[in-house]
Amino acid sequence: MEEKKKPKKRKRRVKTNRLKLYEKRVYDLTQLLEISKSLCAVLDHSTLIESILYTCMCQMRVLGAGMFVSQDYGSDTLELRSFYSGLEPDSFVSYTVSTKQPQIQYLLERNIPMTLTALQRKFKGEPEIIPFKSLSPSLIVPLKHKNKLSGILLLGERIDLGDGVKFSKYEIDQISTIATLAAIAVYNASLMELTTTDMLTKLKLRHYFFTVLSDKYDIAISQKQPIAVLMLDIDLFKKFNDTYGHACGDYVLQEVANIISEGIRAHDMAGRYGGEEFIIMLTNTETAAAMMVAERIRSNIEKFDFEYENNHMAVTISIGVSVLHHDNPVSAKSLVEQADQALYTSKHQGRNKVSLFTADDTE
Repeated sequence: MEEKKKPKKRKRRVKTNRLKLYEKRVYDLTQLLEISKSLCAVLDHSTLIESILYTCMCQMRVLGAGMFVSQDYGSDTLELRSFYSGLEPDSFVSYTVSTKQPQIQYLLERNIPMTLTALQRKFKGEPEIIPFKSLSPSLIVPLKHKNKLSGILLLGERIDLGDGVKFSKYEIDQISTIATLAAIAVYNASLMELTTTDMLTKLKLRHYFFTVLSDKYDIAISQKQPIAVLMLDIDLFKKFNDTYGHACGDYVLQEVANIISEGIRAHDMAGRYGGEEFIIMLTNTETAAAMMVAERIRSNIEKFDFEYENNHMAVTISIGVSVLHHDNPVSAKSLVEQADQALYTSKHQGRNKVSLFTADDTE
């Protein structure tokens, strides 16, 4: 009697294991659906990549992840820059790869996740991709959309769960699906970036800046948070075009834009207002802090060595600052107009100054 009962127990165990497997797959499919919804809802390029990295780290149980992406539309290079978490880049290594390298072309053609060892074995005798080798990834995942690379995802060291460190076929299929979703999302975000960004300065275009400002203004009003607007104008900009040519003027605009970008936080926003004018939005920022940011930018531009074709030029900027006060709130449009009036005050008082909007400016 005992011998007849054993097969039944085995059958019950098999059924139980199958049920658990089905439950896991249903759970994973539900997770993929949520991931798809999440990625499609994000259009900000930097925020999207950060979301992809943390999603992959959680789903694949790795300690770090990084993504090489193109920094300019149509570029033949992919860069890591700040798009990584949990990895330890070497300060002596340039984390830039060419899409024309045979290894990268191979990843594009195959469009499957690969280990670094497998890639090295395939291209034995070819120069290694130093940025990849430096990061020691457990898996290299191409993000392909419309026969182009949206990026290359590197997964870091695996968390050893007792089953070894190798990825199973099921996990490879899962990360491949996530990579497909991520590639589409990065492509869409890149298009959004292209249509909202000034190609010369890499700052946001005026119409997009006002759209975001309006949204942030509504949040600031509802939560009674301060918000500041800075208007900036390069002093006597015309002389650079007249003296050294328009290419020099473009160089000055680019360097000033870089200094502005470096002088604000990631969740703030800088835009090109038009010509040599710029505009900045500082969220949740009181008057003293806004003035400090403006002064730091003004000072950094004044100290910077602008060198064009062996010509060293002195560049200064005038800035106007306006801050939302909840005891006497004005519209987002009026906030910009106030910053513009404060900018006029800086210009009128001799340029290379920071001025705060007051009631006297209206008069």
